[in-house]
Amino acid sequence: MVKIRRSRQRDAIMTYLKSRTDHPSAEQIYESVKQTMPNISLGTVYRNLTLLNDLGEVRTIYAGTGADHFDANMMPHDHFICRNCHSIQDLPHIGQGEPTALAGESFTGVVEESYTYYYGLCAVCKQLLAGSVPDNK
Repeated sequence: MVKIRRSRQRDAIMTYLKSRTDHPSAEQIYESVKQTMPNISLGTVYRNLTLLNDLGEVRTIYAGTGADHFDANMMPHDHFICRNCHSIQDLPHIGQGEPTALAGESFTGVVEESYTYYYGLCAVCKQLLAGSVPDNK
């Protein structure tokens, strides 16, 4: 196994991601990290996110909006993506139960894990589209 050297840029990216639950894009991460590291480039952020994803330290979320989003919470969980505002929220992971077992039955390889994306309207968009103001509960 190849040993990856630590870098200040990668540490800053991870620190930022671990402080967030809103699943930022690479551009959002770049804008935040460059506040403390003005010389960091967007390319450096992308390269480090790719490496962190390959190492299993972050998860890339494909929200279907063009930009990938990133999550440092590696505990099993699923995601809800609002089709109106494109926000991404964590949902409890249903688990490795029946859907994974059924997928494994019709597949000659080995299914090791699964993640699910749910799509719909978040609470704020649901209320806005219904013409009411959210009650922020």
